[in-house]
Amino acid sequence: MKSALAIMALAASSLPMAAIAQTNVTIAETAPVVTLNVTESVEGSPDIATVGTGVQTRAPTAQAAMQDNAAKTEKLIAALAKAGIAKKDIQTSGINLSAQYDYNQREGEPTGPRFIGYEASNQLTVKLRDIKKVGPLLDAMVAAGATNINGPTFAIDNPAPMLVQARGAALKSAKAQADFYAQAAGYRSARLLSIAESNSGGQPPMPMLQSARFKADAAPATPVEPGQVSASVTLTVQYALEK
Repeated sequence: MKSALAIMALAASSLPMAAIAQTNVTIAETAPVVTLNVTESVEGSPDIATVGTGVQTRAPTAQAAMQDNAAKTEKLIAALAKAGIAKKDIQTSGINLSAQYDYNQREGEPTGPRFIGYEASNQLTVKLRDIKKVGPLLDAMVAAGATNINGPTFAIDNPAPMLVQARGAALKSAKAQADFYAQAAGYRSARLLSIAESNSGGQPPMPMLQSARFKADAAPATPVEPGQVSASVTLTVQYALEK
């Protein structure tokens, strides 16, 4: 048995290098290649809204500012929960504490900034899943002590079906353009070589953020119009023009 194995090993070692070497062959594309960038969008009605809200408080000491802020933020979160917002849809997005100074110069006072206390803020990001209740919820936030509101930003929770439509439209448009170039240049057809995609799903076509500070005694209900949002697909497509 040892002799047979030795003979096999010797035979393998005596094979020509070309017989065991790996060979890679690349055939370059010789036909003209057209590269197209095509974007198609599909619009739909939003089904979620995102709102930024929070509480700002001021006090002579840092501890007092944070404690006051914590109490008012808890009240705001409780109001959101009472309005039916799930805990998973309420997220702390920022907590800040900073010293505040008065930079105005007054006669008879020392020059330079004058310390006036501390400002604390707690910001929340809230996802609203009932578009019809966005306006009343904004009013509820203010009534519960919110001192700032950002948004709303509207979107579609599951943009996948819209992306499928946009993808199909983009590919159809790319093929039509490639066929046009082929015929205009005297070629018979356009053969697909590659596709690369980037997409944006269920977001507003333009930023819709607005910031405002409200008084808790605002009587009129806040009007909110969700409008439409879009899902878009951009394809980078290459076609070879063939005779």
